[in-house]
Amino acid sequence: MEQQLDFLVDKVVAELQKKLAELGEKTSGPKAEAAVEGKAAPQQGIAPVTATKPQETHAAPAEPKGTALIPNPKWKEGLDELLASTPARIGVWRTGVRPLTKTMLQLRRDHAAAVDAVYGEVSQEVLDQFSLFTVETQYDNTENYLKRPDMGRVLTEESVRLIQERCQKRPQVQIVVSDGLSASAVDANLKDVLPSLMDSLKSYGLSCGTPFFVKGGRVASMDHIGEILEPEVLVLLIGERPGLVTAHSMSAYMCYRPRKGMVESERTVISNIHRQGTSPIEAGAHIGTILAKMLEQKASGVKLVL
Repeated sequence: MEQQLDFLVDKVVAELQKKLAELGEKTSGPKAEAAVEGKAAPQQGIAPVTATKPQETHAAPAEPKGTALIPNPKWKEGLDELLASTPARIGVWRTGVRPLTKTMLQLRRDHAAAVDAVYGEVSQEVLDQFSLFTVETQYDNTENYLKRPDMGRVLTEESVRLIQERCQKRPQVQIVVSDGLSASAVDANLKDVLPSLMDSLKSYGLSCGTPFFVKGGRVASMDHIGEILEPEVLVLLIGERPGLVTAHSMSAYMCYRPRKGMVESERTVISNIHRQGTSPIEAGAHIGTILAKMLEQKASGVKLVL
């Protein structure tokens, strides 16, 4: 759906640019100049019609995010500096009192990508690549997941049984992956984050338990998992709430000896893991460093000294 909207944006932009070019020729071409001077416009030669293969036309690409559309800004350097410091939608300009058509189409495209992220599902191919088996929380369905966050914090009885059967008990490091509020975040980042994290753990001489995937998980599902497996430290790689800047952002929540009843200040988190934010590869390496410090200090959250 996102690719279709990208194509639609590019096509509309190309049509608008074509119309503007035609209007420019009518108002600034030889005929218009001659009319202003009171002279007849010179006749243009007419090429003979020949049967030729039609040329392929390509729609002009949409303006990349971070490009100002304000014509002749009074302080261009300042505007460029501001655009370089934030992915927010600034300098988008207007037509009358309304946003440009291009801006509105890009906004609708990004909103559609955010909706797809929430209602989508993680690719089974990605899970199979890392041999991640799937368990579920009591969320039941996406609508219920959004309305009842508490049901995404507790695993089903079948999932508890599956974890007990297939996972190593009391591992040094337990890795858990969850779709959370963005399935596309897992698809987009896991292939870089997880291998980098495993390499980082190996460099610190840390052992890892049996990774798995939690469908319909909330952050606090790591507390229930902590009570089942009793790891020393646990890291939950979970899709963040999507926004209009990106729908592919992931977070890594880490905790020393997770258990039910933990408060949020006892968790350590790295957020905004995506291509335009915290690099997925760098994030994986940094997560390993933080987990090593947790084990060394036997603490996490506000008690951890980084």
